[in-house]
Amino acid sequence: MILPSSLFSQQFLPVPGIVNARDLGGYRVQDGRKIRDGALLRTASLAESTDADIRYLSGIPVAKIIDFRTEHEKTGKVDRMVPGAEYVALPVDASGNLAAEATEKEKKKLSGKKFDVKKLVVFAAFNEKAKKVAREMYPTMLFDPACQRQFAQFFRLVLETEKGAVLYHCTQGKDRTGIASALLMAALGASREAIVADFDATNRVYAKDVKKYSRRVRFLGGKEEELAVVKAILGCNTVNFIQALDRMDREYGSIDAYLKGPMGLTDDAIGTLRERYLVI
Repeated sequence: MILPSSLFSQQFLPVPGIVNARDLGGYRVQDGRKIRDGALLRTASLAESTDADIRYLSGIPVAKIIDFRTEHEKTGKVDRMVPGAEYVALPVDASGNLAAEATEKEKKKLSGKKFDVKKLVVFAAFNEKAKKVAREMYPTMLFDPACQRQFAQFFRLVLETEKGAVLYHCTQGKDRTGIASALLMAALGASREAIVADFDATNRVYAKDVKKYSRRVRFLGGKEEELAVVKAILGCNTVNFIQALDRMDREYGSIDAYLKGPMGLTDDAIGTLRERYLVI
C-alpha cells in the first residue's frame, strides 16, 4: 500500500521546526471507522521547535508528550515544553545489549556535547556493532523484554490521557516512534497494509538525507551492508520491519496476541482506545 499523497500531506502538522510531525488521524481501520484527527501525534524531537510550533501544539491542545529518547540523545537537545502538556520520559534503547559492548574508542566517538545523528552515519556504516544494531533494531524493540515493558507503559500512558492529544516522539520520529505508531494502529484495528504504509512514509521525509550519505559511503567503498546502516540510521528499513511483524506472527500467533501478551492490553483496554480515538 502506498500512502495517498492527499492523506500524506493532510497528516503533516504545520510545525516547520519539528521534523516528521504527523497526525495518525484519517487512517481507515478495518471496521470502516477512521482514526480521529488531532488526537495521536507522532513527531521527531521538539528541541528545535519554534514559538509558533509551540503555540500550535498548545492550541490543539497536546495533553501529554512521551519522549522515547535516552538521556544521551537529549544532550544539548532538550525538548521545548508545551504549555499545559505533561512531559514523560520513557527511554527505549533500540541497541539492546550492544551499547554495553562498545569499546572505549567507540563510546568516545559516539559521545559528545551534542548528539548528532548525521555526524555518526559514515562512522557507523563501517562499524561492525552498528551494522548489527541496524539489522536487529526492530526485533530488539519488539522482542527484548526491557523494550516491551516500555512500550507497554506507553499504552498505559495513552489510556490514562482522557482529554487532549498525545504526542510521542524519539530523535527523528521514525524507528521507536514508528514502532509505537504501528502497535497503536494495530490496537485500533488498522490493517497490516496501513500499518506498513505509515511506517514507510518516513522514508519520504528523509529521502534526501539517505541519498546524500549513501553517496558518501559508496565513495568510501561501502557496499550493500554499509548502505543498509545509512538507511537504518537516517530512514526506515521497511523490509526489516515487515520481517519483524512476520516473526511476531510466528512467535505469538498474531499482532493481536502480541498486544494482549507483552503489551498487556485487555479487551476492555482495546475497547477504550477504539471508543476514544475512532470516529465514523
